[in-house]
Amino acid sequence: MITEAELIELLADLESFRVERTVAIADTAKFSQAVCAFANDMPASGLPGYLLIGADDKTGAPSGLEVTDELLRNLAGLSSDGNILPAPALMVYRVTLGSGLGEIAVVEVQPSDLPPVRYRGQTWIRRGPRKGIANEAEESILIERRTAAARTFDAQACPGSGLADLALDLFTNTYRPLAIDAETIAENHRPIEHQLASLRFFDLSRNYPTYAGLVLFAKDLAAWLPNAYVQYVRFRGAKMDDDILVEKRFQGDLLSVVRDLAAYVQLITDYRPVRSSPLEETMVADYPEVAVRELLMNAVLHRSYEVPSPVRFYQYSDRIEIQNPGPLYGIARPENFPTQTSYRNPVLAEAMKTLGVVNRFGRGVVRAQAALARSGNPPAEFIFGDLHFGATIRART
Repeated sequence: MITEAELIELLADLESFRVERTVAIADTAKFSQAVCAFANDMPASGLPGYLLIGADDKTGAPSGLEVTDELLRNLAGLSSDGNILPAPALMVYRVTLGSGLGEIAVVEVQPSDLPPVRYRGQTWIRRGPRKGIANEAEESILIERRTAAARTFDAQACPGSGLADLALDLFTNTYRPLAIDAETIAENHRPIEHQLASLRFFDLSRNYPTYAGLVLFAKDLAAWLPNAYVQYVRFRGAKMDDDILVEKRFQGDLLSVVRDLAAYVQLITDYRPVRSSPLEETMVADYPEVAVRELLMNAVLHRSYEVPSPVRFYQYSDRIEIQNPGPLYGIARPENFPTQTSYRNPVLAEAMKTLGVVNRFGRGVVRAQAALARSGNPPAEFIFGDLHFGATIRART
């Protein structure tokens, strides 16, 4: 966080590439473009950028704004509404100026480890004190920078794989129109490898697809990640040694897996009659579909692909258990779950948001618990293992 003295210096520096000022308080598009540009850090300064709300853009003079809690909440939501991908790291706070000059809402944005960052499919950058959309050469610079900084498994290249291992029509016809705006696509004359690389699905320096590219578009994902599937088992009773009624494996590219899972959740939802009045009965589900789907998508999103185990989706007579390989990641801990989220697979998290599988980052567990409460089910229970994370949904009684 910056001090009042540091803020005054930033307000006065009208030519800085690290500062954008505005008197607008509800221009979400403008705010998002600024956050995106700061996250891309085109000059490679390694320093945070500052969106200052409550100051004139041309003079830097404070407008006398009174910063409300609602404004701060709305600004904080820029990092989680899914319009800026990958999600930026930012802090939002107010700084009160002396001499009755009012307050400034500060959005402090850290440079991204995984550029290019896009707002609604467009890569925004700063050229000196002004922002704009990156051209192909500028985007290539960001791609190279991201390749050098890649640390997560999904952003790493998969040795031995190649372009021929990808179903490129799935990328060009299904994913690309959702991820990149139509104007940019129409102007894009780069080879397909460069287009994939701009979305972190291909490593140009090594000429391999990344693991994220394989998970999304591989013709045969099992050849590269043999445990990248969801195992469904339905037991007759409440114990694992009871008879198995159904066993099924969901595998293939990520979009097919999540679509098949969502459809299957509808099929396995059991309904039974509950008397709602002396003369009427209402059919109720043992498990709300929304809760099961959200916790399944959470498991697929947060699973570790480096652990030799599938996502487990087990249905017993009295409960559903969902378990993904890999414990809580990053700064997420049992004591701050689910309010604090860290992404083991940030490239795949971006892809799932692009595909419409998740609506808002960090909201799946909250939505599941709310659905369970509305349905009359007990709250979901969570297991924080050393090698896995699990969720249990109890049937409605």
